[in-house]
Amino acid sequence: MVFSPEAGYKFEVVVEKGCTPQNDSIWKLVFDLYKRRRDGFDQIVHVSFRAGSAAESEGVKRMALQGVSDKQADLLTGPVYDAAKALEGAATPTPQQKEKIRTAMSTVTTVEL
Repeated sequence: MVFSPEAGYKFEVVVEKGCTPQNDSIWKLVFDLYKRRRDGFDQIVHVSFRAGSAAESEGVKRMALQGVSDKQADLLTGPVYDAAKALEGAATPTPQQKEKIRTAMSTVTTVEL
């Protein structure tokens, strides 16, 4: 899914499913932020959110099966985008920045449960 929250920026959201060695499902929500350059877009931020609870796993799974709801889209283009954009140019995110984006991504996954 591709979103364009403001001129000069776009982001893609992808759901990934992996497995543990015991064949348990691992659900991830991947957020990639891009900035327009003269010759296209450059990726400036990559976030891979791994579901850490049963509710988050269920929420990511539902996104894969049903798509992004209006509430989730609002959160992605609001708090998640804002937290990711704040990382632009940062060599290493601070613990506070990491927690802010993790909390925002968690909210996206559980808002419809």
